[in-house]
Amino acid sequence: MREYALVLLVTAAVTYLLTPAVRRVAVAARAMHAPRARDTHTQPTPLLGGLAMYGGMVAGLVVASRLAFLQDPFAAAGSRTAAGLLLAGGLIVVVGFIDDRWGLGAIGKLAGQVAAAAILVWSGQSLPWLPEPDGHVFLLPRDLSVTLTILLVVVTINAINFIDGLDGLAAGIVGVAALSFFVYSYVLIRTIGNTSQSLPAVAAALLAGMCLGFLPHNFYPARIFMGDVGAGLLGLLLAYGPISSTASLDPALLTNYTHGQALNRFPTLLPLLVPAAIFVVPYTDLMFAIIRRMRAGKPLMAADRQHLHHRLLNIGHSYRQSVLIMYLWAALFSVTVVSLSVVRTHLIVLAAATVIAVLVLLPVTMPVLRPWRSRGRRAAVRVPAHRGTVPQGASPLPAAPHGLRYRPAQPLPGNAMPLSGQPPAAGMPLSVQPPPAAMPLSGQPPPAAMPLSGQPPAAAMPLSGGPAAAVRPDPLPPPGDPRTGRP
Repeated sequence: MREYALVLLVTAAVTYLLTPAVRRVAVAARAMHAPRARDTHTQPTPLLGGLAMYGGMVAGLVVASRLAFLQDPFAAAGSRTAAGLLLAGGLIVVVGFIDDRWGLGAIGKLAGQVAAAAILVWSGQSLPWLPEPDGHVFLLPRDLSVTLTILLVVVTINAINFIDGLDGLAAGIVGVAALSFFVYSYVLIRTIGNTSQSLPAVAAALLAGMCLGFLPHNFYPARIFMGDVGAGLLGLLLAYGPISSTASLDPALLTNYTHGQALNRFPTLLPLLVPAAIFVVPYTDLMFAIIRRMRAGKPLMAADRQHLHHRLLNIGHSYRQSVLIMYLWAALFSVTVVSLSVVRTHLIVLAAATVIAVLVLLPVTMPVLRPWRSRGRRAAVRVPAHRGTVPQGASPLPAAPHGLRYRPAQPLPGNAMPLSGQPPAAGMPLSVQPPPAAMPLSGQPPPAAMPLSGQPPAAAMPLSGGPAAAVRPDPLPPPGDPRTGRP
């Protein structure tokens, strides 16, 4: 355990110390991420955080290759193992740097991802077998093994890129997944007494250290983003763990080992269930995005604001709450599956614990499922006794212009009747407008400041700030010839 802890700490420390320097490099190179309509940040933020992650991975891998405890696993995996991981990561860094700085099309990025996966296959890491439901394994032909390995790497890289939408989200979820896979690999090593799983455990320690070292700089509010460089590296190493685990593990050790009853619970399925549980959050987001865009007739790489983290924000969660909720769901799935090989208890107990955890997380994720919230809403709602009445203390008038206030309209003196010939409604202020063609008795046209609508301009408002009081209309002239004005 101490060797793996040392690898994790060295990787985390180097990543953490390199990140400020990488941030200055990104600013100088103008590799900045400007805010877009679907983004959650409001200021341009430096990219290229994955460069610091790659530096931490190199440092941790060098330390691991020098430890005496890990010499035999590296030798058994072949001389190309460390070189293949460094070359594949280096290619991801180059492709990601180009995309973060100048932009790269989907075909170019896909070609780089396929080439990186091919380097892993060249180094000797590929899926040699798959488990069957009856406990046996299905040995893959060479061509099918290479195809599935490349497909797993490419899909995982893009899944991590899809969930990298909130500060600290991708680094935290991948960190949780890496720690879960490390626990599984370490327990497997201690149980079967075979160091063949040391290489997957080292890969998990490297990945966890990269995430832990970068997360303090990337958590909300982020000072730097990992960019495509970091998302590609995290996806590469996340896929590398299960691939190297099956490549270095003899399935006979799982099916024939019975000492201590530690591996007799789905022995051959666990190597597949663990990565499936680890990938459940990013893969679910990826699957929903593909279905959503295909139904809308959009390209698969088209961006939108319908990812899982965007939906949490739309529900009403803050940035930090959304990220932490995603952490909890990733931990739930990972811990549940890893517990199948670590915790020795009845399956019904594990199932009950999982159901309870889900029932607790659902109200946390969806506020509408919280019973106390529903009661509070019902208590806060007050229905007026009569429809159309104005609540007490509220004004029936619209808001007054800035700096002005309303003054109640004065009633008309005597028996004055408005031009409409109808008495005003009770409680309704009188608004009188002369007909457009009406000429004042003075015979002079209205002043220039008076608009044709008959309403006085804003400057003619009384000093009191309220609207002009209701005006008594002038009596109509006697009927006569409209041209001469004489009877």
